[in-house]
Amino acid sequence: MRVAAYVVTPPGEERQADLKLVSRYALLLGWGLASSTFADVGEPPPLAQRPGFQAACRYAAQGYAHGILAIARPAIATDNDTYARVLEHLFHHSVFLDYLPSGEAAP
Repeated sequence: MRVAAYVVTPPGEERQADLKLVSRYALLLGWGLASSTFADVGEPPPLAQRPGFQAACRYAAQGYAHGILAIARPAIATDNDTYARVLEHLFHHSVFLDYLPSGEAAP
């Protein structure tokens, strides 16, 4: 199983820390990491304005990863209808979406 890491943070130390957190969790589960990582900046903008997330979806849909791993659902969408559309799109491309556990269970 191979996943592509996706984070929503500005470039720099914070992004590297978030990607490291995602990577550690993937390795804890025994998942491999895709050679590419993906990111967008700041508060999650509308999906149409997120080149990093769109690239992660294309990357996985092309078979380079089985899924996308993000820190938490708000990094993808807080609106239930938008979130449902994302899941349906990924489902049609046989791609899963997962998150780090919340609270004290996080690595």
